[in-house]
Order: sequence, then structure tokens, then C-alpha cells
Amino acid sequence: MNSAITRSRSPLALLAAFALVVGACAGTGPTTPPAGTDADAPSPPAAATDDGAASPPASATDDGAASPPASGGGTVDLSGASFTVGSKEFTEQLILGQITIQVLEAAGAEVTDQTGITGSSTVREALTSGEIDMYWEYTGTGWINHLGNDTPIPGSEAQYDAVVEADAANEIAWLEPAPFNNTYAIAAASETATELGASTMSELAAYANENPGEARLCAASEFLNRDDGLPGLEGAYGFEFGPDNIEELELGLIPPQVDTGENCNFGEIFATDARVVSLDLTVLEDDLEFFPSYLPSLNVRQEVLDANPALADLFAPIAAALDNDTITALNAQVDIDGENEADVAAEFLQEAGLIGE
Repeated sequence: MNSAITRSRSPLALLAAFALVVGACAGTGPTTPPAGTDADAPSPPAAATDDGAASPPASATDDGAASPPASGGGTVDLSGASFTVGSKEFTEQLILGQITIQVLEAAGAEVTDQTGITGSSTVREALTSGEIDMYWEYTGTGWINHLGNDTPIPGSEAQYDAVVEADAANEIAWLEPAPFNNTYAIAAASETATELGASTMSELAAYANENPGEARLCAASEFLNRDDGLPGLEGAYGFEFGPDNIEELELGLIPPQVDTGENCNFGEIFATDARVVSLDLTVLEDDLEFFPSYLPSLNVRQEVLDANPALADLFAPIAAALDNDTITALNAQVDIDGENEADVAAEFLQEAGLIGE
């Protein structure tokens, strides 16, 4: 239903098919889980030495029991440690959350699953308040939304470095980022983009200004209010979607709506959404380079990392394995093939040799 709304971003077998063309979205014990979870009592503290260092790697016991399975950083023993893992609510975040949970469990840790939290601000507050210990965040979101900056830092590496330095004051550590850029983008059905002559954001702005009422947008509530979302995009390109021309939808419902054109001819998407390819959508070029770089990094509360420094080594190879094609294919297994996020995460980790069977 179209309505005036207040403006407030609520997604391995297919690798080769999902090369997108785009203009381009932190555990010590004791950890107290949110009320209402199965674990109402604090988890046991992480095993640590007198100087606060994490426990040494496990070796075989006298009875011949094997060490915990080798995972990302080699043989890392987190036995006795407990963590609460969060994520946002869309497919890609749910996959990243399940990858994190399974890697920690493979290293011997106890994990409380608090994935699927709605909204970037909500999950960030869960992290800073100690409700969760870690979650994957994107550098653009961190820099603009959480740290309150107005403009991005040019260059993905420079943007990551700036976020790392600035967020250290908040006792939040950003681990090594994955080499994929899940930036916001605007897409249209390819036929529509050709018909309207809109292959770039500047061309969309011109069309909207010349045809007020004809340019209709589907977007999720978060994108409609974020400075790095619609308000900033309209300001940068000098146009505006009329309030009656905006359809607020759950993020996962947007690509098929854009494809059919039933409620909108343009829609907010993430660059790593596999349905761009499967639905033959055209991603409009961000020719003024408004959208920041959105490299994902596992955010960990600094006290958690200080008590468990092996986390950095554990997750570095996990991040390195997640390039654009890989994460897009993982998203496709959920959004297109209907698989479960936990199953997709397990298959990825096993096939990449990042955890044992």
C-alpha cells in the first residue's frame, strides 16, 4: 500500500553465475544473554592465564581424545569460553552469523545465538551494551550511522582504517574485513531501465524531476531514514521521490516487486543480492559515487578480544574466503534455492576446509 512515510536498511555451486555488475551494507565469559533466552544464568568465563592471555592451544588428552577441530586460524582452543553472537535480520547477515557460530563451536566455545536482530542501530546497541559479544558490520554503516560522519572516506581500505581508529574509542574492535563490498544500490528491471533511459543515478534523477509521480521506489524502512540511504542519495543527486511514490517493504520482498513493476519501478537492493542476476535487474551506476564502501568486518567488544586474542587469527582466514562471488552464491542458496542459513554456512566452511566435518 502506497503511503506517506517518515524517512528511517532493515540476504557454492552457483559461483560463476553470480558475477554482479554494480555501482557497487564484537566474547568473554561471563556473558549475560538477553532475558527470555534459554540461558538465563551467566556463561562460564573464558579460560585465561594470570596475565589475561587466552588459553594455549589444546593438545591430545591422556586418554587419547583429540583436540578441537582445526578452524580458520589453525588449532585454536576456546574450550571454556562462551560468546553471544548477533546479526542483523537479512539473509547475508544470517549466513555470516551462522558461520561465526559454527567456527566458534568448532574451536570448543559455547555459543548463544542471538542472530536476526532487526535494524543496524539495534544490533549495534546490543553490542555496545554487552548484550552480544560480536556481529558482522559494514564499514560504511559504521562510519556514517554509528560514528555520525556525514561523508564517506574515499577508498575501501582507507574507509576501513578510519573506522578501526575511530571506533577504538568506543572499545569496539574491527577484525580483518572480508573482500566483498555489500554497498547499497538502486535497481530496476532491465526492460524498464532501457525504456526509461535510466542506467545511472543521474539519469534516474533527471527522469524523476521531469516526471514527478512516475518514478516509484520500493525500499526498506532503514534505507528511508539513513544518511547514507535515501535522504542523502536524493540530496546528492538533486531529486526527490514523492511520499506517495514510496512503497515501504521488507528488504527481501523488493527485488521481485522491482521485477514485476507492480508497486515500483525502482528499488533498494544490496550489491551482493543474487536475485539481481536471476531476475535480470539492472543496477544503476552510482556515477557521483555517493554510497560509501561497505566491507564487512566481525565487530568484537574490545574486552572480549583482550580476553580471547586468538579470535583475530581464528577469523582472518574466514573473512579472506568471503569474496563477492562467494557471498553472492551463498545468498543465492538461501534466497533462490530455499536452503537454511545454518546448512549453507556449514557447507561453505567444510568445502573451504575452514572447519572439520
